[in-house]
Amino acid sequence: MSRSIIQTDRAPAAIGSYSQAVRVGDTVYLSGQIPLDPASGELLEGDIKSEIERVFANLAAVLAAAGGSLADIVKLNVYLTDLTHFGQVNEAMAALFSEPFPARAAIGVASLPRGARVEVDAIAVLG
Repeated sequence: MSRSIIQTDRAPAAIGSYSQAVRVGDTVYLSGQIPLDPASGELLEGDIKSEIERVFANLAAVLAAAGGSLADIVKLNVYLTDLTHFGQVNEAMAALFSEPFPARAAIGVASLPRGARVEVDAIAVLG
């Protein structure tokens, strides 16, 4: 099965030795996105709601480059440095996704890259 690397300037560039996403057949494996502004590469500052929205916008941009959308996501992993923000993740997802919702895990972590408070990775199936 062929493998292709997905890359777009509409989402932050990788800040390490990884790809924004890898497509294998109809499956797209998306690397974790933190609330980085794609234009500046800087961490978004503000409330957690804005940060969560930026993370999902970054994921959507990578998926668009792969030929998909958030609706194609089948599995999400959400990493939070403060699990009290779990409710804001649910609110953002309710606005962005419709049933059937993707499977999801929410994991509390001690820290995330660049001091981010939220990171989300995903698996999407296209077609």
